[in-house]
Amino acid sequence: MSNSPRIGLPYLDAAQAQKHVTMNEALARLDIFAAGRVETMALASPSASPAEGEGHIVPAAASGAWAGHDGTVAAFLNGGWEFISPWTGWRLWVESDTGFALYDGADWQLVSQPISPGGAMTALRSVEVDHTVAAGATSETAAFIPDKAIVLGVTARVTVGITGATTWWLGVTGSPDRYGSGFSGSLNAFSHGVTGSPLAYFGGSTLLLTAAGGNFTAGEVRIAVHYFELSPPRSV
Repeated sequence: MSNSPRIGLPYLDAAQAQKHVTMNEALARLDIFAAGRVETMALASPSASPAEGEGHIVPAAASGAWAGHDGTVAAFLNGGWEFISPWTGWRLWVESDTGFALYDGADWQLVSQPISPGGAMTALRSVEVDHTVAAGATSETAAFIPDKAIVLGVTARVTVGITGATTWWLGVTGSPDRYGSGFSGSLNAFSHGVTGSPLAYFGGSTLLLTAAGGNFTAGEVRIAVHYFELSPPRSV
């Protein structure tokens, strides 16, 4: 009997007896894969009374029924433990850590822990606006930076060539080059500005384009703000 190349699901053989056994084994494994979650990734040995379908990432130096299966995903199926070898890029939600673990080809890494047990969340987000450049020395965007956004950086790309100015700056009132200066106005020119230290903006905020070497006459820029958003614990 052969197995599928990626996740090792058993194939049915021609004229195979009791095909349902092989089919049910494949479905049980698919149930683990499709759910995309396990209970723990640091439990040293299995519990005495696991539930059917329970899954765990087996840590190093595990004992008991998990001994010798470090790094695999242990799934309790049909009354016993089955061990699934991970593949590079497999990502699973880990209930005990309220975060995602990623297999990097050598080990499992907890790559994000965005939600607290009470539902508080730290989300990495971006918001984007297409800004028509107004004629003059400066051009201010709409107030599209969300309230309480902790901004990591701002990027932009010229979608309609900017005319009138030789170059342009991107920033805010009082700090016109916070996100860079000397940008070209030609089509597809871009800016890639970082805040330095994450900076919180309040009440909905604008960005400012400043002309250099002349005044703006026309153009359009697509601007993206990259930020963290904090959400409080869920209501009780």
